[in-house]
Amino acid sequence: MSLFWRIFGLNALVLGTATALLLWAPVTVSVPVLLTEAIILVGGLAVMLVANGTLLRWGLAPLDRLTRLMTTVDLLRPGQRLPVPGARGGSEVSELIRTFNAMLDRLEHERATSSARVLLAQEAERRRIAQELHDEVGQSMTAILLVLKRAADDAPEPLRGELQQAQEITRASLDEVRRLVRRLRPGVLDDLGLFSALTSLTEDFATHTGLRVVRRLDTDLPALDRESELVLYRVAQESLTNAARHADAGQVEVGLHRAGDALVLEIADDGRGIEAACEGAGIRGMRERALLAGAALDITSTPGTGTRIRLTTPVPRKQPRP
Repeated sequence: MSLFWRIFGLNALVLGTATALLLWAPVTVSVPVLLTEAIILVGGLAVMLVANGTLLRWGLAPLDRLTRLMTTVDLLRPGQRLPVPGARGGSEVSELIRTFNAMLDRLEHERATSSARVLLAQEAERRRIAQELHDEVGQSMTAILLVLKRAADDAPEPLRGELQQAQEITRASLDEVRRLVRRLRPGVLDDLGLFSALTSLTEDFATHTGLRVVRRLDTDLPALDRESELVLYRVAQESLTNAARHADAGQVEVGLHRAGDALVLEIADDGRGIEAACEGAGIRGMRERALLAGAALDITSTPGTGTRIRLTTPVPRKQPRP
């Protein structure tokens, strides 16, 4: 039944019931109208309006749910769908909801595809910049260190101290460049795997921030593709960065374990927490990376009790041998 005929039928039901009551009920209308008759007529009108409004509310409830979803849907939180009503929902309403769900499927697929292209391009640019920093800036600063050392060895005492101070500044700058290279391109992830990469990341984070880091990383991890490992590493990296910059935390827990057919990464801090309405570019970036790996990102936070970030990544099934 179309939406027009459903609304027409609801109104016809109310009006038909009112007409039947007028025909068979012992009610008369005088001229002029008596007070008791006016009360009965106004009461009947009120009953008709309430009944009509209730039936219309019930009949248009799927459209209300569709409107609420349209105003709150977020492509970075996939899976938000409306159940398609059955025959009682009306063919037009069912077709509208079915079309809207199909549109969300298409938009989420296109968003995931475009995000994957952008993120892969970003990683390629990160690798290029890291390579240039390592090959050009790093080697140049290493050469400067050698020149300063030779000059300090041959310089008289007043000048030797200044050259040694310049040597220490250059060495500290070289260490900072190397740290930036590791952040831009996690070479240990490619060489030693996800466990070693997360261990190195948390150790470096604890050294430079002074926060206490508790690691709970399973050593027996399933094999993942390179994109999934990179997503897990980048989400952990961004979560630790947010904890250091914004959470005002004293301790951070980093866990990685297998749960059935999924790999779960959890980062929890004891900071001040965040509000859902205050998600910044960092959290939005983590959600986009989760789409790249087909993972689910869940952020639980209450102001004053810390933040817990949980990334659940499906483990690829082993292909049977031919």
